[in-house]
Amino acid sequence: MTHVYEPVMGIEVHAQLNTHTKLFCGSSTAFGATPNAHVSPVCLGLPGALPVLNKRAVNLAIMAGLALDCTIKKTSVFSRKNYFYPDLPKGYQISQFDLPICEHGQLDISVSSGKKTIGITRIHMEEDAGKLVHAGADAIDGSTYSLVDLNRAGVPLIEIVSEPDIRTIEEARVYVETLRLIVQHLGICDGNMDEGSLRADVNISLRPVGSDTFGTRTEIKNLNSFRSLERAIASEIERQTQLLQSGQPVIQETRNYNDATQTTTALRSKEDAHDYRYFPEPDLPPLILTEDDITAAKHQMSELPVDKLNRYIQHYSIPETEAHVLIQDIEMNRYFERCMASQSASEPKEIAKWVMGPLAGILNDAQDSFTDSTLSPDRLLELLTHLQSGAISTKMAKELLGMMITSDAPVQTLIEQKGGSQISDQDELSQIVAQILVDNPDVVEKIRNGKTQSANFLMGQVMKATKGRAKPDLVRDMIISQATA
Repeated sequence: MTHVYEPVMGIEVHAQLNTHTKLFCGSSTAFGATPNAHVSPVCLGLPGALPVLNKRAVNLAIMAGLALDCTIKKTSVFSRKNYFYPDLPKGYQISQFDLPICEHGQLDISVSSGKKTIGITRIHMEEDAGKLVHAGADAIDGSTYSLVDLNRAGVPLIEIVSEPDIRTIEEARVYVETLRLIVQHLGICDGNMDEGSLRADVNISLRPVGSDTFGTRTEIKNLNSFRSLERAIASEIERQTQLLQSGQPVIQETRNYNDATQTTTALRSKEDAHDYRYFPEPDLPPLILTEDDITAAKHQMSELPVDKLNRYIQHYSIPETEAHVLIQDIEMNRYFERCMASQSASEPKEIAKWVMGPLAGILNDAQDSFTDSTLSPDRLLELLTHLQSGAISTKMAKELLGMMITSDAPVQTLIEQKGGSQISDQDELSQIVAQILVDNPDVVEKIRNGKTQSANFLMGQVMKATKGRAKPDLVRDMIISQATA
């Protein structure tokens, strides 16, 4: 009998906490340093070096728990997770096991089938391991040897562990996307997946549709892009399906995903908790939190993405689709928020349109970013004020915006360089239109015969003659009126 199988998935998301120093020592967490530059006796595992807990990391972990509706535990314990791997100099990882800092939360996601709630089993704090740099290949598959970089060893992480509530590839992607947005907007983690700041491990098993019994699961490690997440899950579903349909067992193991071949390969047999010989870290006392600690963290939290989305729609009248776009890009969103915080801010819809459209396009073409751009929100708002007053056209505003990216000259100076403000003298404009009509009698004849779309050509001629300073709507009305008089 051939079964139709459904996947059962749980996802462990590792998010690097936004601290300047590591979880148990003062070494920097900055990305991109020379290998083994950001190390200390503690993260190197040298004898006699003792860990000291980073208070800010604890604060950020509490925020994550509150954002995901978790119970914040007043007492949590760090443990030693023992295993051997070349990038783990101590021979163990300091993590939390049976008493994590957060438990029993949930996250609501929106997928094509509607709303779904994914349970959060736990959030625990732990230090990251180092990194193996594989030589001779882009990944561990095919490499001839590996080098060890311990800059990441000891970097503070939270691991967000979901319940096995995820059933589709879409749900898996949206779940991780939603988590990423939350930690970014709260400032808990920068979410840079390509730098390893946020990565996912997917536990996946198959079972016959209608069955309540879990199948044998495998774990796919260290997925650091949404594309890899989707492809790895699809590949593993296909592999397990073929095994089950041919009567072969699925082996519980940890697997690596190769994006080049879009396949998963076995790394090691999947360990159970007892294989790690967890025991309480003797160099760290239990972490004791008070109600004041939790309240202080709550007061420091920024607005959650879902609340921000609703605010944009309800109070700013920004269409829902555009509001979604505006919160998806954290740098763009922060720039928009800075615009709205300005005393000169008005017309949120118009500001959002220009931030998401022309400005985003210009920055992208210039390979610049909202964070690094020298164009301040106040200068953008000054430009939009000129546009809204009718002093410049939309076309001119876009041209000026491009100039403002590389020039700090006053907006009015740039307007003068472009030939000045829009022509508001209707008599002057009427004379220009009249001359254009005299120069193009054949087009005028077409307009008189009802082909009013021909006015577009004459509009272009007028705009050329005025160097873009004429108001398009006024020009069109004048052309039609004079041509048919």
